[in-house]
Amino acid sequence: MSPITIFVISDSSGETALTVAQTAVSQFPSVHVSYQRFPFIQTDSILEGILNLAKKQKAMLFHTLVNPQLSQHVREFAQKNNLQHFDCIQPAMRVMESATGLKPEGVPGLVHNLTDTYFDRIAAMEFAVAYDDGKDPTGLLKADIVILGVSRTSKTPLSLFLANRNLRVANLPLSPKTQLPDQLWQVDPKRIFGLTNQPEILRKIRQERMISYGLPADSAYSDTSKIQEELDYAQKIYKKIGCLVIDVSNKSIEETATLIMESVDYDLIPHPLAD
Repeated sequence: MSPITIFVISDSSGETALTVAQTAVSQFPSVHVSYQRFPFIQTDSILEGILNLAKKQKAMLFHTLVNPQLSQHVREFAQKNNLQHFDCIQPAMRVMESATGLKPEGVPGLVHNLTDTYFDRIAAMEFAVAYDDGKDPTGLLKADIVILGVSRTSKTPLSLFLANRNLRVANLPLSPKTQLPDQLWQVDPKRIFGLTNQPEILRKIRQERMISYGLPADSAYSDTSKIQEELDYAQKIYKKIGCLVIDVSNKSIEETATLIMESVDYDLIPHPLAD
């Protein structure tokens, strides 16, 4: 049986959902499971990015979101994309509401102490969303880490994963037709990481993307020669910058993130990892 990936999504620490998932998994000792925890999720935009990553990995979802709108977002996304999911908190809250006649506070993290780590992680997640895909080049100067790459090299999910480790990440798409912002050349190369991929793998990823939009799989966007041109351009930029280059073709998001976290010089970043 293929390994199973479980996403633990919570608007607090995620301990409850993780415990429920691990308890269930313990009854299936022959199944290999990997866990990814995404705590402190309190906005639709961040949640959407995580759910798209779950879709890509065909992950199961265990979640504790006291906000009913966010919880419904997970349910609807899971049903639409045929993902298995389990709500660990809303059914229990409905039982309590029925028994007491009271409305739940709907405030995340009441069972936990709010620490600096809590707020740092939320800030990092919000930062990743605000400075995703080169939306605002000023974020390159504020970021702990800058990720570069051509389209569909997993810049956004990697940024969210690293944000979940309290790192403020800005990412920038590279294309021969797009002018690079001046701010990029002001960032220390040791804080910049360039992503690359194999042309054939990238072509398949882009074809799947086009199909998901209801468009023809074959287009200039998924043309192998055009992709090679983009990758060659990116390599020239990486060489000019002098940054570390990571081939993501055979790596999971976790593996790429680990390489980055092991390579970055934390003395150079303004927002070091919290314990």
